[in-house]
Amino acid sequence: MRPLLPRKWLSVQTSLALVAATALSLTGTACAPTMTHHGYLSHDAKPSVDIKVGDTQATVLDKLGAPSQTSIYNPSEWYYIDQTSMKMTYKQSRVTARSVTVVNFDNATQTVAAVKTLALSDGRTLTPNPNKTPTRGRSLTALEQILGTVGHQRIDSSQDSNPGNRRRQE
Repeated sequence: MRPLLPRKWLSVQTSLALVAATALSLTGTACAPTMTHHGYLSHDAKPSVDIKVGDTQATVLDKLGAPSQTSIYNPSEWYYIDQTSMKMTYKQSRVTARSVTVVNFDNATQTVAAVKTLALSDGRTLTPNPNKTPTRGRSLTALEQILGTVGHQRIDSSQDSNPGNRRRQE
């Protein structure tokens, strides 16, 4: 009995199917999202659960480590911040989760006075007012940027007898 299709045709068809399957799988993995984690990374610790009112600063440091940030105006307010972002291939990255644990210490006793956890939904988007926030300097055109350093080079390099403050061998 003769096969319906020639043997050569089957091998070409099989090769094309294999190439198509490979291209499809590579395309699928290239479009997969990339997840990144920034900030405080706790493997075992849960700041909002592990820290209790009355704990000392030393206890908090032992359980959670150094804070991600301390308050500028109140150094007895510590922040543990973490955030997870997702980025698709050609798109802007997007924050998918954020957690900020605020630990307030009593200034007199240096013990925890309050613990508060904030999520992504508690955040606010700030938009600066362009009329109230001046930028310094002036706007340069493309030609000014390209030709901006022409004529500003030092021609006489004989004055620089010791570049980089190297030691002289005497």
